[in-house]
Amino acid sequence: MDIIIGVGISFLFLIGGVSKGIFVGYPLFVSLLIFFVISIKRGFKIKSILEMMYKGSKKSLIILEIFVLIGAITSLWMASGTIPGIVYYGTKLISSNYFIISAFLITCLVSFLLGTSFGTVSTIGIAMIVMARAGGVNTNVAAGAIIAGAYFGDRMSPVSSSANLVAHLTETDLYVNIKNMLKTSWFPFIITVIIYLVISFMYPLSFHNNNMEHEVFGAFKINIVVLLPAISILVFSFFKVKVKLSMLTSIIIAAILGVIMQHSSIIDIIKYTITGYKMDSGSPLYSIIKGGGILSMVKTSIVVIISSAFSGIFEGTGILNSLEKIICKANSRFELFIITIIISTVTAAFGCTQALAIILTDQLVKKTYKNKGVGNTELAVDIENTAVLISPAIPWNIAGLVPATTLGVGVGFIPFAFYLFLVPVFNLVYIKMKEMQKK
Repeated sequence: MDIIIGVGISFLFLIGGVSKGIFVGYPLFVSLLIFFVISIKRGFKIKSILEMMYKGSKKSLIILEIFVLIGAITSLWMASGTIPGIVYYGTKLISSNYFIISAFLITCLVSFLLGTSFGTVSTIGIAMIVMARAGGVNTNVAAGAIIAGAYFGDRMSPVSSSANLVAHLTETDLYVNIKNMLKTSWFPFIITVIIYLVISFMYPLSFHNNNMEHEVFGAFKINIVVLLPAISILVFSFFKVKVKLSMLTSIIIAAILGVIMQHSSIIDIIKYTITGYKMDSGSPLYSIIKGGGILSMVKTSIVVIISSAFSGIFEGTGILNSLEKIICKANSRFELFIITIIISTVTAAFGCTQALAIILTDQLVKKTYKNKGVGNTELAVDIENTAVLISPAIPWNIAGLVPATTLGVGVGFIPFAFYLFLVPVFNLVYIKMKEMQKK
């Protein structure tokens, strides 16, 4: 009973905080204290709980390294002229009436090559959102398309960490999983494309008689060379170079171009890397091309550290294991999938990371899947269709929080990330229809 009360109060704090624009770290910390008290009530010593929290927080160090790279690459792609260059050439190549659909499809392609949503959003995603701001497109709509596209590849790229994690946990073949993911997502993908196509006509780009091209060309030295940091990312992904190394290489190339091509001083490059890129306040592009920097990821890092402490408590106390009693009540494949959706939503909300949602969902439902005669390949695709895609739809989960922070938008992107919702909904309907046909 204490778990249900704790979950309910925590949800109220988290949802209330997000709805009022309060930094999610505050309600998340309160929720952590609630589960700290619950753990004490269940007989765990304070020292043991603190050790669990510390052990969990240590796991966030790897993620924090990625955040440093994201902050740096975002600002230096601006300083080097890479983002302005993509925007400049993008205005020539992308039709104004097809921007939203183009943003979705381009990020789908890049995320499939990179295998990372964060890397996709912090590179091509930034270029797309800059184009949206410059062209007067609703940034929440654009961010929804960008983030949905980013998780297309995050879900089913052969080099995706989440896809590999699911294959490892479920002891299944990665490429068999990808084949099954294609089967269970082709229809939602087509529907998403149609929706974004319609929305594209509702939110066309408007560059005010091509002033944007003129302003970019006047403020930056633009030629094909400034695209090298972006090209290097794509080339490295083709040769399956680790994302961290490819991002670091791109950062170095961007820094060099910033000095040589855009005539920034080394001191400026260092400042941009730390505090973010800013143009002169008198520039028409001042409010459009800006942001990034390592410091921009501080708040997000705090959320990760707190959520990792959460994971330490969950793992050490086994608090969530009581959910297994609910899972065992599933009597059909349809009910099992519904429960998997619920479990992955809860774990995504309280784990606050996609990885923890995947791990906990697997731990909690695996036994029931086996007892019900459902194979590991079905378990793998169910986790891909729930935990992987639901996580970025939770406002305080870093799967959605980091991309939103990187793009400079709030939770308003969530209703427009259609692909994230359509995949689980389609599979829910599909499983129910198959059961009805068998009957």
